[in-house]
Amino acid sequence: MPGRAERLLELLQALRGRRTPVAAATLAQDLGVSLRTLYRDIQALRGQGADIAGEAGLGYLLRPGFTLPPLMFTPEELDALALGARWVSRNGDVALAEAAARAMVKIAAVAPKDSGEFLDAPTQLVPAQRDPGRENEWMPRLREAMRAARKVALAYVDAKGAPTRRVIWPIAVGFLREVRMVAAWCETRAALRHFRVDRIDALEILSERFPRRRRALLSEWRKAEGLSA
Repeated sequence: MPGRAERLLELLQALRGRRTPVAAATLAQDLGVSLRTLYRDIQALRGQGADIAGEAGLGYLLRPGFTLPPLMFTPEELDALALGARWVSRNGDVALAEAAARAMVKIAAVAPKDSGEFLDAPTQLVPAQRDPGRENEWMPRLREAMRAARKVALAYVDAKGAPTRRVIWPIAVGFLREVRMVAAWCETRAALRHFRVDRIDALEILSERFPRRRRALLSEWRKAEGLSA
């Protein structure tokens, strides 16, 4: 049976993964503890500063803004984090690569000192970096537009090599093996479409916001593509 510190961490992670209140009985079952223990652990987390809303019988929800204190990572978790960061540094644009490096420095600062050289001498390797082409120019701006839910005007070259201009609502970027694809609502086609980032000639973030929520558009796209929720 896990120790109390590990159990509290598991409870905190379970709460962080929920967007709606979750019943105490569900949490207790998922964690393999009694309701009495679950209630005590909720109070312990609150005592450590976690802003947990709710009460017995109504369910619990961790409000945004709670920052995790320095925590223990398992060797597998450290390997996974290092592998992900290394992949991003080799396959992302410059801004993402630099962000991955900064994130790993922060993780290394709170990781156990005896956790191994997961950062300097990783055991999980990734292929050599691909040529990003003009993606370094467009990817940060596409992410900016998605975060702000702002429309984007594109000068674009279609599959036949013909230049075209589109206004899109970018909702997601796919990191495919050879190309980067933007999933977006296209105002010209009045439908969801995909655009290759390497075929963008010019990009302007417009002042207009999406008239619909990005999450709803993303859900529609996933359904149209036959992807799980």
